[in-house]
Amino acid sequence: MIKRILLIITIIIVVFFVLLVIRGNEDIWLCVNGEWIKHGNPQAPMPTENCLKGKSEKPESNIIVDLPKIDEAIGLPLIIIGQARVFESQFNYRLKDEDGTILTEGLGMANSPDAGFYGQFIIEANYPQPKGFSGTVEVFDYSAKDGTEIDKVIVPIKFKEVEALTINVYFNNDRLDPEFSCNKVFPVERRIAKTQAVARAALEELLKGPASQERADGFITNINQGVKINSLNIENGVAQVDFDEMLEFQVGGSCRVAAISAQIMETLKQFPTVKDVIISINSRTEDILQP
Repeated sequence: MIKRILLIITIIIVVFFVLLVIRGNEDIWLCVNGEWIKHGNPQAPMPTENCLKGKSEKPESNIIVDLPKIDEAIGLPLIIIGQARVFESQFNYRLKDEDGTILTEGLGMANSPDAGFYGQFIIEANYPQPKGFSGTVEVFDYSAKDGTEIDKVIVPIKFKEVEALTINVYFNNDRLDPEFSCNKVFPVERRIAKTQAVARAALEELLKGPASQERADGFITNINQGVKINSLNIENGVAQVDFDEMLEFQVGGSCRVAAISAQIMETLKQFPTVKDVIISINSRTEDILQP
């Protein structure tokens, strides 16, 4: 009998404290999926700090954009930093200006350790002159089921004034040159931040390959993805540019070799200080880019 009475008293005490806790938490701000949600009628204003700060769990979205922040003013190049947990670690991004025109778009890659894990990503992309002073950055994936855009993150941004240069990069084009004469290349304009190393910046743009709209217009590159510039020196009208071994990796055929050389040479020869170009791979000039 005494045990039963003690049990009843214990239950009453537990229920009392549970009700007290619930009552004390009626009027609070709750962090739900990365957003502050009002619960009850809290007297305090909505917290201003990131409600995920200090928490180990991530929001449910498979794509997280850390930069740019909402309404951040961006310059050249556009830099997007975040995390993604997507199929084959590959996703899409685009930048739109005030009237919805797509300024740049492309593919991004997260360095995920394995399937189902988040991986960090950093994207750098130049873009043409925007209309207006505001726009949006979009990062998303395509559904394998129906091709719709999923896990989409939209970040409103502002454009800040920058000192910019317009340079050309040269690609083959199977529409402008249907017979594909190999060494015939055509210019595409790129807008970059003002720099003293403009020739190297032009080569970096060339190595990125054609943008989505440029590909739709028939522009193609014969240069492998992932090629790195070891060095570039311009002296007495001669540009000596040294690349890593990716430039000639699995490159075959005299036509492709000629196209690669033409893309590099014409991109550099647009500058009045360059009259001739010497291409090397890891300091080798002999027996490179062999058909």
